[in-house]
Amino acid sequence: MATLTIRNLDEETKALLRVAAAHHGQSMEEEVREILRQVLTKAAGRGLGSRVHQRFVAAGGVELPERQDVDAPRAAELPQ
Repeated sequence: MATLTIRNLDEETKALLRVAAAHHGQSMEEEVREILRQVLTKAAGRGLGSRVHQRFVAAGGVELPERQDVDAPRAAELPQ
């Protein structure tokens, strides 16, 4: 594991980080790791759906019933 030191972090940012970490029930260090993971994953082209899926996987997943479409798709009927 790598170590990262952040210098010149202003007190307001540090205080916001401390509050966010407490809100999530984790250390400031873990909060920073989570923020970096989220930002870098998003920057790597992963969309909202992928991020939601990853959260469910991390929580043990969820089983959904297969969708049974009754009607075939059809074009919308627009007024003329």
